[in-house]
Amino acid sequence: MEKFITKAARLNGAYDIELIERELVCGEDDIVVKNHLMGICGSDKSFYRGSMPPQTAEFRQPPGFPFLLGHESGGTVVAVGSRVSDYKVGDKVIAFGWNNNFAEYFKAKAFQLQPVPFGLDMDIASLGEPTACAMYSGLNCRVQLGDSVVVMGGGYAGQIIAQCARLKGAYLVIVVDVLEGKLNLAKSLGADVVINSREEDPVARVKELTGGIGADVVVECAGTEESFNAASAMIRHNGKFVFYSWVTRPVTLNISRWHDDGLEFVNTCLVHHTWQQRYVWFPETMRPIAQGMVKIRPLITNEFKLTDLKAGFELADRDDAAIKIVFRP
Repeated sequence: MEKFITKAARLNGAYDIELIERELVCGEDDIVVKNHLMGICGSDKSFYRGSMPPQTAEFRQPPGFPFLLGHESGGTVVAVGSRVSDYKVGDKVIAFGWNNNFAEYFKAKAFQLQPVPFGLDMDIASLGEPTACAMYSGLNCRVQLGDSVVVMGGGYAGQIIAQCARLKGAYLVIVVDVLEGKLNLAKSLGADVVINSREEDPVARVKELTGGIGADVVVECAGTEESFNAASAMIRHNGKFVFYSWVTRPVTLNISRWHDDGLEFVNTCLVHHTWQQRYVWFPETMRPIAQGMVKIRPLITNEFKLTDLKAGFELADRDDAAIKIVFRP
């Protein structure tokens, strides 16, 4: 069995992150991948700040400290176990598992990986997990030609979904956030209107823009109680509430509006999908990326070496305008 020594991230507690040395042993069912690039997810920021969610099917290690951090990455297969038939050394792959991916090397099972399609550039392919999740939401948010669409939250996913809404034929694309940097980026990528919800009431503004009717589709990507309730209030009668965010704590919601106005709910969260389903939908989510229709590179705002892991997480903590922070081994 091949062995690899790797530097890898360990979160010991809130704001206490370090690189440790780990030995990875490639067992008969294992695949070892040399990382090309890793990204910080919004969930990673929450963990870094000390907010660990309850145990879910997503976690293959208990959500407590110390926590072996990281899940967004991609790279090249460098070792496969004797019982692995899906991958071989040299294959380019994308990670779809919590495998301590903030590391030079990580170990995974076959179902936690996805082949890189369409010869995608590895910088983009390595962000395939968050990109595909957002693209899946954008492609399945049921936006129709002529719709008015609001995206609540201008982070990585929100920027991708807003681009998809425009390409799917939305008449009006509105992005709501609290940070001017994210709103300016959304505008540069095709949003018609941006709203800073710290400076004006987004519900009143959306109603004004839609002649008092409300938006046909609202996609919730901010993940806060305020955002969920604002989204509920700005949708038109029988409109579509698309929820994307992973909300791990109870919130208080005005569900009377959901009932009285017959809102349609579209769940584009992928936690409930199996890896077999992922194999089917993944390539079509990445095809518009490969075709250059949806822009990903402008969303990579900051880059660090893995050895500067602490500096990268400190930036993520203090600057929410940093949309996608990445590390190279």
